[in-house]
Amino acid sequence: MENKKTAARETTKLLLVGAAAGTANGLFGAGGGLIAVPLLIGWLKISEKNAYATSLAIMVPISAVSLTVYFLRGGLMVAGVEWYLLGGAIGGVLAGFLFRRIPVKWLRFAMAGFLLYGGIKAVLLL
Repeated sequence: MENKKTAARETTKLLLVGAAAGTANGLFGAGGGLIAVPLLIGWLKISEKNAYATSLAIMVPISAVSLTVYFLRGGLMVAGVEWYLLGGAIGGVLAGFLFRRIPVKWLRFAMAGFLLYGGIKAVLLL
């Protein structure tokens, strides 16, 4: 009985992490990983590197859903997107090769730096 309760709690946590990431992704066009990673680490006790990688697996289907909704509602700009995608693919491949070599501490600083930069920019736009 306890195993079923534990499994139900873990499933509920995963659903909530997915919902939070999907909401951020849908509202902001991206950023669900910024919510998913800390929750995967702190709430679900997944190792940091696994949380970063897992957030990618989460964000691909969530992004596909958000993309479909934006496309169907006419909110998708497609002009020039191929260059953005090419750059993103190159960056993704490079990051994939570097990921195992980058210490977790550096990943933390990089993520904190991007969050700080984004937060400051958002406040300055108010």
